[in-house]
Amino acid sequence: MKNKSNNIILTYFLVSTLLVFLSQYIYLNYYEPNHNWKLNSLILISFALISSLLLKYLLEKNIKNYNSNLNQLIHTNDELYKSNERFDIVAKATSDTIWDWNVKTGEFTFNKGIQGIFGYKKEEVGDTIDWWFSKIHHEDSLKVSVNVHSYVEQKIEKWDDNYRFLCADGTYKYIFDRGFLVTDSEGNVTRIIGAMQDITKLKKEEERLKLLETVITQTKDAVIITEANENSRGIPRILYVNPAFTRITGYKSKEVIGKTPNVFMNKNSLKNDFRKVSQALKKKEEFNFESLNINKNKDEYWANITMIPITNKDEEHSHWISIQRDISDEKQREKEREQLISELTQNNKDLKQFSYITSHNLRAPLSNLTGLLNLIEDIPIENDELKEIINGFSKSTALLNETINDLVKVIIIKDSHSIEKEEIIIKDVFENVFNQLSFLISIKKPIIKMNFEKAETLTINKSYFESILLNLMTNSLKYSDDNRKLKISISSKIIGGNTIIHFKDNGIGIDLVRNKDKIFGLYQRFHDYADSKGLGLYLVKSQVESMNGSISVESEVGVGTSFKIIFKNI
Repeated sequence: MKNKSNNIILTYFLVSTLLVFLSQYIYLNYYEPNHNWKLNSLILISFALISSLLLKYLLEKNIKNYNSNLNQLIHTNDELYKSNERFDIVAKATSDTIWDWNVKTGEFTFNKGIQGIFGYKKEEVGDTIDWWFSKIHHEDSLKVSVNVHSYVEQKIEKWDDNYRFLCADGTYKYIFDRGFLVTDSEGNVTRIIGAMQDITKLKKEEERLKLLETVITQTKDAVIITEANENSRGIPRILYVNPAFTRITGYKSKEVIGKTPNVFMNKNSLKNDFRKVSQALKKKEEFNFESLNINKNKDEYWANITMIPITNKDEEHSHWISIQRDISDEKQREKEREQLISELTQNNKDLKQFSYITSHNLRAPLSNLTGLLNLIEDIPIENDELKEIINGFSKSTALLNETINDLVKVIIIKDSHSIEKEEIIIKDVFENVFNQLSFLISIKKPIIKMNFEKAETLTINKSYFESILLNLMTNSLKYSDDNRKLKISISSKIIGGNTIIHFKDNGIGIDLVRNKDKIFGLYQRFHDYADSKGLGLYLVKSQVESMNGSISVESEVGVGTSFKIIFKNI
């Protein structure tokens, strides 16, 4: 800049000197030829020199002022740039949406946070405060509007509020907004600059914590929070107990906070679990145990205690949470149940013994009676009434013998803990059943359809399976409908891991509306037949279940009966 000013002065001086000589030349040659031109030229050159020096001084002074103003402007621009840069960095670092409301003009502007946080495109964002208010949730907008205008009127420097703000996708975010008032020299509010902070996650976490707090305070189990036990010999001190703790132990929170659980723990009861508890405390592992504790009134109560270690974000052990559930009632019920089981076991043993003794004691006189009846059959009897009495007596004796045999089978099934199984051919077992019932089959002449192609074999106890089929087939033959031809359908199939046996007839049927709950009961009779003992279906169900199977029935009076037997394939 200095070289440039020197060039200007030099140019000015040369041009001025040239003009001096030119003017002198013209003047002396045309107007005063005899005049002393040297003296005049010297005076004019001196004037040009002095004016050049004066111009130089003025130029240097202006340049100095210019440089000073320029440096100040550059410095101001640098400060403004740095300030804007810091503003942008802070806005990005805080993830806030910055807004600026010019109160006088009504102009309302946002930074890029309105796009990044709320998803609005640049052209979607309005430039007035009305657009801002239109996006505030209708339940919050009136409150925010009143608060903002109240702060402006009262000229309070700082303002903050919480509200919900509508996003571009239609959802709402919870916002914490802070505003700062800017005033002019006369104290009038000219602008308000604010920062909108998204606190949605914080709000949800706050609601979650409130919910957890409600759970902790309302639960019936005692919740105890203790400090982390850094001393391997010590027991953690209590930091918090919930209301349920007071209900269970009788101790108020102020009586135990800052103390150890020794206040209410039964040391004698804890002896058995002391090693387990001590190791778990050292390893900071979750553990569970039962303890007979003592409440404030010195009454004993059983507690199921679970200790859970809590870690912070750095995975460092920070606290223990102990959950204690009063199981005194459960312990009492468990004790009563054990007593009841013991009594039932003994009663069951006594009943079995009684059944064995009864069946054994009945068999001897029954065998003698059967033998005497067989001898009477060889003696000719001419009296018809006596003959009828002896025949009835013989049938009753045979029926009693069958009943005792069935009862013995039931006792054997109930007393057997394991049953031998073998692979059988289903069709062969049915043939054995048909041979045993050949006499009844010849009388009834039923139409029998069998289909075992889908499941030909079955791994099961052969004698039990044969007894099951024998009972079902006997019932079908005995309780057939005299008004139509008896039809019996038997099939087998495999579904999944089960073999299913279907046994169906068109006999007289059973009224399941009246007898559904009694169909497989002991000594249940559904027809007025003299030889019905009420043991057959009970025996069938007992044998099926002893082989881990299940049986169900569908029946309708006058239509028939269908049994479905399911055995699990091994």
